[in-house]
Amino acid sequence: MVTIGSTSPASAWRRHGLLLLLTLLYTDTFIGRQIMAVMIEPIKQEFNASDTAMGLVSGLAFAGVYALFGLGAGRLADRLPRTRVLAVCALLWSITTILCGFTTGFIMLVAARMLVAIGESAVTPSSISMIADLYPVNRRAFAISCYSTAPTLAAIIAMSAGAWLVDQYGWRVGFIVVGIPACLIAVVMLLMRDPQRGTWDDHSSEPALPLSLMATLKSLWAIKPYRFLILAAGLSTLGANAYGMWNATFLVRSHGLDLQQAGILAGFVGGGSAALGMLFSGWFTDRLISAHPRWQLLIPQVGHGIGIVAMATYLLWPADSTFMLAGHTIPTAMIWCALNGFFAVWWVGPCFSMITRIVSPDSRAVAMACQTVLVTLLGVGIGPLAVGALSDLMAPLLAAESLRYSLLIGCISTALAMGMLFMVGYCQRQARMKPQAALV
Repeated sequence: MVTIGSTSPASAWRRHGLLLLLTLLYTDTFIGRQIMAVMIEPIKQEFNASDTAMGLVSGLAFAGVYALFGLGAGRLADRLPRTRVLAVCALLWSITTILCGFTTGFIMLVAARMLVAIGESAVTPSSISMIADLYPVNRRAFAISCYSTAPTLAAIIAMSAGAWLVDQYGWRVGFIVVGIPACLIAVVMLLMRDPQRGTWDDHSSEPALPLSLMATLKSLWAIKPYRFLILAAGLSTLGANAYGMWNATFLVRSHGLDLQQAGILAGFVGGGSAALGMLFSGWFTDRLISAHPRWQLLIPQVGHGIGIVAMATYLLWPADSTFMLAGHTIPTAMIWCALNGFFAVWWVGPCFSMITRIVSPDSRAVAMACQTVLVTLLGVGIGPLAVGALSDLMAPLLAAESLRYSLLIGCISTALAMGMLFMVGYCQRQARMKPQAALV
């Protein structure tokens, strides 16, 4: 049961202001991830690295450390003031990101990226936990969607302004510029008040005693819908993050664009359409779940289905098909890139909102940490590395076109994610049938 109360305009401003601050921090951290997409070629050339090695520095080196510290960070967020946890993490992330710009060798850069992961590990678990206490259920999917537009906004900034910055001043300056804003966010976060936990939840039952981290993980794993939800999220991001990391490079190699043009198109077309799709799906979910809860799963499944078709078409579209826009030659494939961006993210708001509904308030940060760790391992760690390794494997046969076909791995992972979402619905239907069977 969810209690929906009224709030004064002042409290509404505080909620929206904190949501904006959380979104800004999330955006800055994702710019730090996404800008790697336009740094791949210059870093590769400077350090004479392979595509597999670049998949390591842009993905697995970050994801492995993130996974190691993620659960502990979620535990801290469930026990300590989340604004304080985020302030410390923002400061650490800022310092280590700036450090990346001063590295003098490939191994040193890998080590610096590992330190960045430690600073970022508590950002999403703490933020989603706070948003669940800021907004009631019938407004939560849209609020989470607003927060979750950060990666798409980051893609726009990183692929456009970031591409220009890297092209003009080099990749080292790019890291330094990206790291500075998080210092300012950390200071503001220290001044914010942590929202009361469980604000919109049912308080009729006695509060449970705090569980150990292992006990909390066991209790979460016992919730079958939650188990399949985080698996669906991980599989959704495996292909999507790999695509986001390599898309600009794909446009350079397969469509003959220069790096800056490829970054701008990938950012504005792919990122812009994804931001719109994220906001629309959150708003749409909040409107439809009042009529029937099944829409919370149907909307992500519809988005995935359309996204698979659009992604495959985009990747296989011939490079010689173009059109003119404002005097610039644009690949016709970008139309399909926009469609994929809009629909492929329909799962984020509804699924994250569902996680906050099916777990208790005192374990939400750990629940989101589990989800984020899995997403990071698959999406940030394995995805870019797998695409890079597959591209290297096929390069002797397909040359520059090897990346085009290796990116199709995203369609397979998205189809598997649809299967996981079906299992979520199946488990929920089974749970509803059990009490009815007991009455017979």
